[in-house]
Amino acid sequence: MDGIHDLGGKHGYGDVDHEVSGTVFHARWEAAVFAMVNAGARAGAWHNFDRFRHAVERIDPVAYLAHGYYGRWLGGLETLLVEAGLVTTAEIEQRLKRVSQSPPVSFNEHVAARPKAQPDPMGPLPQMAGSQRAIPVPSEFKVGDRVTTATEVQDHHTRLPAYARGKSGRIAGVHGGWVYPDDNAHGRGENPCYLYTVTFDGLELWPGGDPLLTVSLDLFAPYLKHVTCPANDAQDAQESK
Repeated sequence: MDGIHDLGGKHGYGDVDHEVSGTVFHARWEAAVFAMVNAGARAGAWHNFDRFRHAVERIDPVAYLAHGYYGRWLGGLETLLVEAGLVTTAEIEQRLKRVSQSPPVSFNEHVAARPKAQPDPMGPLPQMAGSQRAIPVPSEFKVGDRVTTATEVQDHHTRLPAYARGKSGRIAGVHGGWVYPDDNAHGRGENPCYLYTVTFDGLELWPGGDPLLTVSLDLFAPYLKHVTCPANDAQDAQESK
């Protein structure tokens, strides 16, 4: 889905603020959110991290930029707790009234959660740990194949960033079968598929940029299709000499 979370390759957001201190929590409330997120999973609010990531993606866009890392976690947590029927939006707002020293005019200024009126089905519990899965069929692509990425934008979770849609690259690695996040986040099952490393020329992703730049992305099979055109075939033949 398109959303404020998909910031890769966009201008105007400044440098990434990288901390070297290794501080995990900057305030006690962050540790509390971390604990609540783990407790929410144990309470059955979600079964997999893909669903949790998608909940974070769906929070209020202004809150996504303003609330920080664990603030975004809190918005995703509240979204999932409401969708699972464990709490209500009214209860969250009542709690905010009790703890806020100066209640805002609109509680939407602080409550980032955006639960769906008709949530996705919960889906089956994971049958094994981790995300890697065996697939009984051979991979569709091999190292060196030229591929192009999908362009469709749908209202669901995806790991294909906006800046890499509709772009051409080359398969640089084949990583076996992995849980498909686009389905797993929405309760449609794990539906494992092949994962590939695809390398793109920088100018393909950002025309007018650095001609020496290359970018490698790990992308799932449903995002990709073969490139078949005479120009590419001629280039491959020339590169093989």
